[in-house]
This record gives sequence, C-alpha cells and structure tokens, in this order.
Amino acid sequence: MSRSATATLSALGVGAAGELTADPAGVLPVRGELADPLPRGGLRRGSTVSVRGSTSLLLALLAEATAAGCWAAIAGLPRCGALAAAELGVAVHRLALVPRPGRDQSQVGRTVAALLDGFDLVAVGSPVSPSAARKLSARARHRRSVLLPLTDWPGADLALHAESGSWTGLGRGHGLLRERELVVRATGRGTAARPRRTTLLLPARDGGVAAHVAEPGHVAEPGHVAEPGHGLTRRPPTRGPARSSAPSRAPAPKPLRRNARLAVHRA
Repeated sequence: MSRSATATLSALGVGAAGELTADPAGVLPVRGELADPLPRGGLRRGSTVSVRGSTSLLLALLAEATAAGCWAAIAGLPRCGALAAAELGVAVHRLALVPRPGRDQSQVGRTVAALLDGFDLVAVGSPVSPSAARKLSARARHRRSVLLPLTDWPGADLALHAESGSWTGLGRGHGLLRERELVVRATGRGTAARPRRTTLLLPARDGGVAAHVAEPGHVAEPGHVAEPGHGLTRRPPTRGPARSSAPSRAPAPKPLRRNARLAVHRA
C-alpha cells in the first residue's frame, strides 16, 4: 500500500484491518438471522465470501460488524447508496463507497488491494481476472480482512446464493409491498462444505431483516392459490363456459302444433 493511501486512511481514522475490533475468535459478527448459513455463525477474518443474487443481503451482512466498530468499503456498485445501507442497519459513518474503482480490471485489482489493507470488510462488484481474484483472496488472508465479491470468484471459501421469493402486503387493488421472502443457500469448502439453507424476510416489515416464520395452521387446499396480502385462498379460473349456480328447473312443455290441435278437437 502506498504512503499516500496510508496517510489518507489514517486521516480518516482507519488503521490496518483488525486493529479496531477485538475479536479473539477471528469472526466478525452478523445479525442472528444471518448466522445459520455461515459455518461459524459470522464472517471469518481472512476469508472470501461471495454473495450472489442480492445486494440487500450484502448490506445486511455488513450491518452488525460496522455497528461493532468495523470499517467496510464497497467498490464497484454505483447504484448502492448510503441511504439503502442505513435502512438495513449499516453504520454509514464507517462505510466507504467507491462507485468506480478503475477503468480496467487491473486498476480495479489495485484499488481493491489497497482497500483490503485498511478495511475490515471489502465488497467488490466489478469483475477482475481469475489470477487477480486469487491474489486478492490471498491478500485478504494476509491482512485478516473479509472479501465479499458479488461476481463469480474462483476459490471462494463460501458462496451465498440468494433466491428471491414472493412479496406480501398487496391486496386486491390496495396495499403496499411490505416483506419479501428470500431463500439463502450456502456452499463452500472446508468447514463450509456441508450445504446450508435458510429463509429470511429481506426486507422485513420494519425495513431490516427478520427470520421467516410460517403461519401456523394455514394449509392451502389442493388447487387453491393464496391471495397476496390475505390469509384467504381462491380457486383458479376454469376453462370453458361458466356454470350457473341457480337451481335447475324442469323444461317448459312445448306448444302443440296446429295439426295436432285439430286432431284433438275432432276426436
């Protein structure tokens, strides 16, 4: 890391990664709802954890650590703002945003390497070459930082895949989107070799993250579809003409033809 970069980080009050927080176990804390898919219940220092499918999941992973005194940096995510991070609990006064870390992959690699020297957690959304990715993971191990790429990353210790589910809150012509169900699958190597899966509400009703709890005693009947925002069910539309629910009536007698009336009269 250059002297100018070191001086800049020192002026911001940022020391070498790992100097600001006391974590004897070498694991940075996360929200309790996010601990299940992580092998040690947190983010192990020196590890590379790729996060795919959800920027909200990435911000939620940063929240508890920054609140505990860790510094975080996000590079290569120009659409990620401080307001969205704050809504998910990130201490934004310990968050650095680098929307455009470089013009090419080599410059991005140098920028991320400099961030790993001074920040506890570094998220990167810009792609780098496979060789640069391995070098950055090695640098994170040496600096005891946590590297959080949002792209394909060879040799990642843990990979979190987020699968977005259904939103709740909308009714028939009214309501607001309140909660989103998010399924997180974790795969990795070493202590993370056993696949894990958890279901979260992200965002939850209060805007943060919460554990997903299934409604007790509510089972939809076969062939029924749940109404969003309600605990009711409805039957899916059927094809063909609709059948009337009115009681059936006996058919009216047909009028006699003229010849038949004459025959009856003459008889």
